[in-house]
Amino acid sequence: MTSTSVKTAVKANVGLQRATGAFALIDSLVRHGVRHVFGYPGGAILPVYDELYKAEQRGDIQHILVRHEQAASHAADGYARATGQVGVCIATSGPGATNLVTGIATAQMDSVPMVAITGQVTRAAIGSDAFQETDIFGITLPIVKHSYVVRDPADMAAIVAEAFYIAQSGRPGPVLIDVPKDVGLEEFDYVPVEPSSVAIPGYKPTTRGNPRQISNAIALLKAAKKPLLYVGGGAVISGAHAEIAQLAEHFQIPVTNTLMGKGAFDEQNPLSVGMLGMHGTAYANFAVSECDLLVAVGARFDDRVASNLKLFAQHAKIIHIDIDPAEVGKCKLPDVPIVGDVKTVLTELLSRLEGTADPAQTGAWRARIQQWKTDYPLTVPTYSDKLSPQQVIAEVGRQAPDAFYTTDVGQHQMWSAQFLQNGPRKWISSAGLGTMGYGMPAALGAQMGVGDNQVICISGDASFQMNLQELATLAQYNIKVKTVIVNNGWQGMVRQWQQGFYGERYASSNMEVGMPDFEKLAEAFGVKGIVVKESGQLNQAIADMLSHDGPVLLDVWVRRDENCYPMVPPGNNNSQMIGLPEPATKRPVEVIHCNSCGADNKATHKFCSECGTKL
Repeated sequence: MTSTSVKTAVKANVGLQRATGAFALIDSLVRHGVRHVFGYPGGAILPVYDELYKAEQRGDIQHILVRHEQAASHAADGYARATGQVGVCIATSGPGATNLVTGIATAQMDSVPMVAITGQVTRAAIGSDAFQETDIFGITLPIVKHSYVVRDPADMAAIVAEAFYIAQSGRPGPVLIDVPKDVGLEEFDYVPVEPSSVAIPGYKPTTRGNPRQISNAIALLKAAKKPLLYVGGGAVISGAHAEIAQLAEHFQIPVTNTLMGKGAFDEQNPLSVGMLGMHGTAYANFAVSECDLLVAVGARFDDRVASNLKLFAQHAKIIHIDIDPAEVGKCKLPDVPIVGDVKTVLTELLSRLEGTADPAQTGAWRARIQQWKTDYPLTVPTYSDKLSPQQVIAEVGRQAPDAFYTTDVGQHQMWSAQFLQNGPRKWISSAGLGTMGYGMPAALGAQMGVGDNQVICISGDASFQMNLQELATLAQYNIKVKTVIVNNGWQGMVRQWQQGFYGERYASSNMEVGMPDFEKLAEAFGVKGIVVKESGQLNQAIADMLSHDGPVLLDVWVRRDENCYPMVPPGNNNSQMIGLPEPATKRPVEVIHCNSCGADNKATHKFCSECGTKL
C-alpha cells in the first residue's frame, strides 16, 4: 500500500507549515483522537519524545511512562479492548522495539486495534548493524496487519492516517510504524491528514452479508430443533450484543461464548450456558456435542474450543459469520458461510424475520440443557484449612460486579472466566497467545481509557512476577487499579498438566521457594499492599481494597493443589470431560431418620412426612 492517494486527496485548501517528521507524527496522533500513549524513551526515538513533551505541555496528549516496553504494548492493548479505540505504544530502536514483540503478537492473535511506533537508526545507517539497530519491520511481519518504515517525513501524516484506518477496519489488528531518527528531525512542508481523508485503493473490507446466504441461514434457524449460538470475540469487537440477544430470544436459542466472547451475551440470562471449550461449563460442552445447528458468530473454532475438530459439533449444520474471509472454513467447513461485520449481518438477518418463532420447537432442547445445568453446576468449593481459588474470585465478583476485569494466564484465568459475569468490553484477557504478565499492564491501560470506572486485575503468583515492575507506573500516576494475586505457589496450570499427563513430575513449576513478600513489595513501590492467609479475612480485605483511593495489591493465599475443572483433555470430544461431579440425578438420596416415628425422610425435608415432627 502507498500513501500517494491519501496525500493527493487532502492538499486542496490546506495551508503549508514547516515542521519536523516528529511533529507531524505527534500532531497526527492528536488529530486521530489519541489522548494517551504508553511508552519508554531511548536514543533513536528522542526526536519523537521531544515533540511528545511539547504536546503534553499544551495538554494535547498524555504519555504514560511504563517500566518495560512489553508493558507499553499490553497497556495499549488493554486500552483498546476497554474503549474500542486504537491503542498506541512507543519504543526506541533495537531492544526497545523487540520488547514490544510479545504485546504485538498478543494483539494480533486477539484482533486488537493497535499502532506500535518504534524508533530506528538513521536512514543512512540502516543495514550497517549500527548501535541498537534491528530490522523490526522484518521481525514483526508475521504478527501485524501492516507495517511501515517512514523514509520521507512528508509521508508521515498519510502513513499515520492509513495505519489507524487499517488497525480498526475489517478484522482489527496491530500496525507498526518504524521511524528513523533523522526522519523525525528533518523539516518539510507539513500538510495535515484528517482521519476522514483515508482511502486505500484495493483495501475495502466486506461488511454486509450476502443476501442469499442470509436467506439460507434463516431457513436453517427456522428448521432447527437443537440450535446453539457460539459467540466469539468478533461479536464484542463489532458491538453486536443487542443483536445477539434479539436473535437468541426470537428463536429461544441457548448461547455459549468463547473466552474472547465473554460479555457479548448476558451470562445471567437463562439462555446462557456460559463458556465452552477446554475449561468451559459441562452444559456448554454437552450442548455443542449434541446440537443440530451451530451458529458461529465472530468465532474461529480454535483448538481450546474444539480440541478435536472432526468430533466438534459433529451432528450439526454450521452457519459461520465472520468479517475475516480467511477464518470462514479455515478450521471447520460451514454449511452457510457469511462474510461480513457481525453486527451488520445480524441486523440484516433480524430485519428479514417475520412473525414470532414457536418456542415449543426448542423446548425439549432447552429442558435437556437445564437438566445438565442441574446435574453439573459450577460450584465454589470450601475447605477447613485454606481458601479455594474459586472462593476468592467469586467474592471479588460479588463485591465488584460492574468492574472491568483483566486477567493474566493460567488456572486463575479459567476460574475467572467461569465465575465472573461481565458486560461488553469488561472482560480483558490474553486468549490466543496466552501471555503471562499481561494482566496488570493491560489493567493500567484499561484504567486510563475508562476513567473513574473500577478496573481489577486477577493474577497468579507466577504471572504477576513477569511484569511486577509496573507497580511503579501505577504509583507514579496514581492509576487506581486493584490487583488480586491468587497465590498457590505454583505455575498452576503447568502443575495441573504435569499431574494429569506427565506422571506428577513437577519440573520447574514450583514457585514457592523464592516467593517474594508481595505486601512488602507493593509498599516498596508506593502501592498499598494487603495479604490474606485465613478465610475469615477475605471479605473485609476485598472491601478495603475496593474502597482505597489508589492502586492496591491484594495477595491471597489459597489451597495449593486445587485443579481447574471441568477439563476436556487434548484430542477429546467436548463431551468427554474429566473432573465432573456425579450427576445429581444419579447421586444416592440422603435420608434423615425421624426419632419420633422411625420413618426415613429425604434430607431436604424439614418435617417428617409421616408424623410431622420437626427433623
